[in-house]
Amino acid sequence: MVYDAHRHLGVLPAYPFYGGPPVRPDVTARATVDALLDDLYAEGTERALVLPNYGVPDPAIAFGFNELVLEAATRDERLRCGLWVSPRPQDAERTAAALALAGEPGVRALKLSFLLGGRPTDTGCRPALDLIFATARAHDLVVHVHTSPGAASDIDEVGHLVEWYGDAVAIHLVHFGGGMSGHIKLAGSRFFDWIDAGKRVYTDLSWAIGFTPRWLAAEIERRGAGHDRVLFASDEPWGDYTGERARLGAAVGDGELARLMFHDTFDKLYG
Repeated sequence: MVYDAHRHLGVLPAYPFYGGPPVRPDVTARATVDALLDDLYAEGTERALVLPNYGVPDPAIAFGFNELVLEAATRDERLRCGLWVSPRPQDAERTAAALALAGEPGVRALKLSFLLGGRPTDTGCRPALDLIFATARAHDLVVHVHTSPGAASDIDEVGHLVEWYGDAVAIHLVHFGGGMSGHIKLAGSRFFDWIDAGKRVYTDLSWAIGFTPRWLAAEIERRGAGHDRVLFASDEPWGDYTGERARLGAAVGDGELARLMFHDTFDKLYG
């Protein structure tokens, strides 16, 4: 039984990334709830957290998928959703509209990414961050945060959110740092230091470099902590469900740790 703690819904327009021609790399993106449900059935995925698709540098597109993911969560009890929110002052009105939906049935997370602008340590973003995390606390929601090496999504930046808000709000650090530097910082000490300090920090291993799942599983066993803080996530359509499932399964086997990562921790956070 597999529960997926991170996948996207919505089809993005073609965009000329990196100065090239307009392209749509997320070829398995789905535009409808029915198409998403067909994918889950084909995979054998029992439950999922569904988030607005994003990547094109226009926050309005991601905000526009909030109603779609909310529809998914209200149509099928196996689905939960996360709402797109933004720390940018210029997105304040759209973020307020999204936060007004935080109490709707099926909403279990608020999705935050600095790929489309803003920075944790930018003082101009702090009022929106305070509001986002206060709303999450009021509704017992998880704040789902993208991580990747460098710039505003680096764990050195995103880690401030754990320090500032992690005592009261569950924070799901997507991609476990997203690359070599983030993996080593987190598995080497920081992830476990936060757990020891009582921070409500969680993560997934989508996009993780090959050695990372094995190393993290070994560190969890060695330290006797973190076993209930890691979730399976496909990140479809940007990730690869089959590959992510096989890689994590190979690292953790089929015992208690696998049960927690593929099933039980999802129930704890998102069920």
